[in-house]
Amino acid sequence: MTEDFLGRCRAIVGAASVLTADAEMAPYLTDWRGRFTGRARAVLLPATLEQVAQLVAACAGARVPIVPQGGRTGLVLGSVPDASGAAVVLSMRRLNRILDIDTVNRTITVEAGAILQQIQDAAAQAGLLFPLSLAAEGSCTIGGNLSTNAGGTAVLRYGNTRDLCLGLQVVTPAGEVWDGLRGLRKDNTGYALRDLFIGAEGTLGVITAAVLKLYPQPKASTTALVAMDSPESALALLSLVQDGCGSSLTAYELMSDFCLRLVGEHFPHLPRPFARSHAQYALLEVSSSESEAHAVGLLEGAIEAALEGGLADDAVVATSIAQSTSLWQLREHIPLAQASAGKNIKHDVSLPISQIAAFIAATDAALAAAFPGCQVVCFGHLGDGNLHYNVAPMAGVAHEDFLVNQAAINRIVHDKVAAFDGSISAEHGIGALKRDELQRYKDPVELNMMRAIKGALDPLGIMNPGKIL
Repeated sequence: MTEDFLGRCRAIVGAASVLTADAEMAPYLTDWRGRFTGRARAVLLPATLEQVAQLVAACAGARVPIVPQGGRTGLVLGSVPDASGAAVVLSMRRLNRILDIDTVNRTITVEAGAILQQIQDAAAQAGLLFPLSLAAEGSCTIGGNLSTNAGGTAVLRYGNTRDLCLGLQVVTPAGEVWDGLRGLRKDNTGYALRDLFIGAEGTLGVITAAVLKLYPQPKASTTALVAMDSPESALALLSLVQDGCGSSLTAYELMSDFCLRLVGEHFPHLPRPFARSHAQYALLEVSSSESEAHAVGLLEGAIEAALEGGLADDAVVATSIAQSTSLWQLREHIPLAQASAGKNIKHDVSLPISQIAAFIAATDAALAAAFPGCQVVCFGHLGDGNLHYNVAPMAGVAHEDFLVNQAAINRIVHDKVAAFDGSISAEHGIGALKRDELQRYKDPVELNMMRAIKGALDPLGIMNPGKIL
């Protein structure tokens, strides 16, 4: 049966686009962080919508599970197959075209395999902005961004990927094509099917193209790094800056002192803006549609008020693009510094913004009591309530030895998240890594509705099995 099925796949896309040799498939089978390697009966490389539809129909006919895959930059094992070898990987990397840019409607239509940075560049060449920005933008695909409802650094002003999408094209689990590529801001004609597929991690169908919103390019933006004594001060500063800058506040990132010390240790060439250490730091970006002077004035005015009011201990305002880039590099190198330091236990959580300081204090204390000396790497998008709350080993403890505590540490962190009315996944998704955790923390009524949707759209259960549910 396998050879008959693969023969049909070869007839659809050509023999060169059906990979079955171990060496050929290897790059598609291991997750981004190198923690897990699955198995597959083949990796399929369609180049057109029609080929995707025909391949999915062939899989449905043969009851072969499908793992849709974009840039494979996810962190929750959502885009790699399991160890059974039953599934095929459906890579979207060849569907990578920019299909249309409408400068009047301010939309861009792209195929799912388009790299995020490619979309940003295409928008910029048209004099517009596609504001989704995240660390993996040079390799992640928009299909993956949509499937996980990716966040990034500009959510505060522009929203998650779901907020940036107007229309989708999707191949259903039966191999049918839903053409919802409409660039409409208003379309009140029934269920919002688009929103079902965004964030579904490929469990309901295969996103093949999307219509995305574009925005005016800001005339100027400026960046500042502010030092303070506590997360409480960071929250108070956020309110102050929001009051003073309004929608011009594009990003507000929180970083602990331990984060910056880790970056300094592994990337000593990066700047050290302050003469002494401070407990917390906030990285702010303000953009203006008027002028650089307007952006600088807004930011400096807010920081001056923070310093005078005792919310901030010190601050550095970038005076050039190079300085702004350097400040952002401090934030962007935190995950790289963690990787250089060794393995750690990661948590991508969201909380009501007002509860973040209390959550950090309570969770820090609970971890210190249970695992004395463990090191918390806490940073994230404070402006939208998203923390990356990672736990590293005690000094002198081997990382592999520490990882045996993952379940216990997850329980402490996620129980605290639930206690503060938060979510155990903010922007990374559920995948296979957090599937069991979802069952523990998700409302049973919500889970039943999700299962009903899954059963209705994918009755054979072939779409990315073992992920989310």
